Amino acid sequence: MTKTPKAIRFGLGLMALLAIITGFYPFVFAFASGQQGLFGSKPEALLQTSWYIPMFMVHVLLGAVAILAGSTQFFKGFRARNLKLHRNLGKLYVFTVIPSGLAGLVAGFYASGAWYSKAGFICLALGWLITTWVAYTSIRKRQIDKHQRWMMRSYAFCFAFVTFRIYLGLGAAMGIPFNDYYSYLSFLCWVPNLVFIEWRIKNLE
Repeated sequence: MTKTPKAIRFGLGLMALLAIITGFYPFVFAFASGQQGLFGSKPEALLQTSWYIPMFMVHVLLGAVAILAGSTQFFKGFRARNLKLHRNLGKLYVFTVIPSGLAGLVAGFYASGAWYSKAGFICLALGWLITTWVAYTSIRKRQIDKHQRWMMRSYAFCFAFVTFRIYLGLGAAMGIPFNDYYSYLSFLCWVPNLVFIEWRIKNLE
């Protein structure tokens, strides 16, 4: 088995660390007081509905489970030594992506900001659902290489959960007004991830 270069191992380790740190955020948020921070830009009428906040919490909480479950799946050594655990975590990933992605798709229509903010988050949810489904159906057909490529694409969309918060924090640290950059994040949080993964897949072939 070819040994993974140190730079790649470092990148994978950093990705997993960021996924773990960010993945626990929604659980802290769910049980913390003063939850309006996440919904501060939403219309009061929307927040007063009986479905929006529960649906959004399904999206973020199950999304956090997905990013934690998926964070281990890129390590070849881990997969080889823990094949059963790898399969169980993969199943957990798929079973959390579906409801989280569907909830995110609905939430996308109510995203704050310009019209392209909605477009970006809707495309993110659709991309996440489609790539995950293709990865799942591929492994069911025992198409291992295809499964691995599409799972990498799926996790590129999932990792938007991390990159969104990184860019959001950077914008705040630079003093950029929230409304000036939030809409751009709806694409910025996942398009570079997908471009990188496509480059990585091409270099694996």
